Amino acid sequence: MEPTFAGRFGVSRRARGSHKGVGMRRVPVVTVVGTVLLALLASAFTVGTGNAQERPVRADDGARVVAERHVGPRQLDLTIDSPALGTTAHVRLLTPDGWSPGRHDWPALWLLHGCCGGYADWTKYTDVAQLPELRRTLVVMPEAGAAGWYSNWWNYGKGGAPRWETFHLTEVKQITERGYGAGGRRVAAGLSMGGFGALSYAAHHPGFFRAVASYSGTVHPLLQVPGGFGPDWFLNLDRQVGADPYAIWGDPVRQRAVWAAHDPTVQASSLRGLPVFLSCGNGKPGGPHDPPGTKDPNEAYFEQQNRALAARLRALGSPAVTDFYGPGIHEWPYWQRELHRSLPLLLTALGA
Repeated sequence: MEPTFAGRFGVSRRARGSHKGVGMRRVPVVTVVGTVLLALLASAFTVGTGNAQERPVRADDGARVVAERHVGPRQLDLTIDSPALGTTAHVRLLTPDGWSPGRHDWPALWLLHGCCGGYADWTKYTDVAQLPELRRTLVVMPEAGAAGWYSNWWNYGKGGAPRWETFHLTEVKQITERGYGAGGRRVAAGLSMGGFGALSYAAHHPGFFRAVASYSGTVHPLLQVPGGFGPDWFLNLDRQVGADPYAIWGDPVRQRAVWAAHDPTVQASSLRGLPVFLSCGNGKPGGPHDPPGTKDPNEAYFEQQNRALAARLRALGSPAVTDFYGPGIHEWPYWQRELHRSLPLLLTALGA
């Protein structure tokens, strides 16, 4: 069975609201002085490539910020020239009250997007920017590719770009710490592919995150269940979004060890002792945010994965906090709600 993509992997299927530009009042300029003054004011309030070059922020491997842009209250977009990716990529920061680049001890919440989505999704489709609980936390929302899978790609044994894990955990980490106030206390949360990313990164790098949360996460890629759901499901997904499915982790049979190394349930022993929050719907009709009669077999598959991971963690003596909430599909209203429900666990771990 091939997955359906519209609205199911981190991109809302609901009609996008129009984004009207801010109206500007015409002001007659009658002197050269007035024209110059307007130009100076414009340059003072526009942050772009020039500003980034005046205050370069670099990672050890040469990754650097090439542009900054304020896109809303407390929202700053960075463009990073990344050796790990071989191209540029974006990170959105939601800055805390009293933030300044010179302070270097803000606790950080990393919010990871899902497949087919992008770095701006969390601020587009949730109320994260309005949450009072996060006014003392730096929120880091990095780009991860439409189907980057938060991984350094196998690339048929050759490695090389894209190396998303290196981009995030080395380049973005160092840049946000050196130039944008991030401290050493971090937690992560993500939806769908991003939930996978939070758990995979935590398993690969114990101690990097103090807690992780996964909402409808793809947390057991090797799980095979009736109905065509299993590793081939992931290959179909990657293929349909334009990625080479075998470049990421290889063939699930021939390169099973690579797949296993990127399967959070297989790697669950590395999550032992870490506060973990897992949530998922069961894809059945009757969810409070769904049209009547709506079913979602993909969400049902994800629930099976999450229950398998929860059982594994329980067997290891490190039970996760779970919210398997029954009817509900793979959609943003649930992920916003689950972010709210998981914040106590995440912020307690942060000490924020």
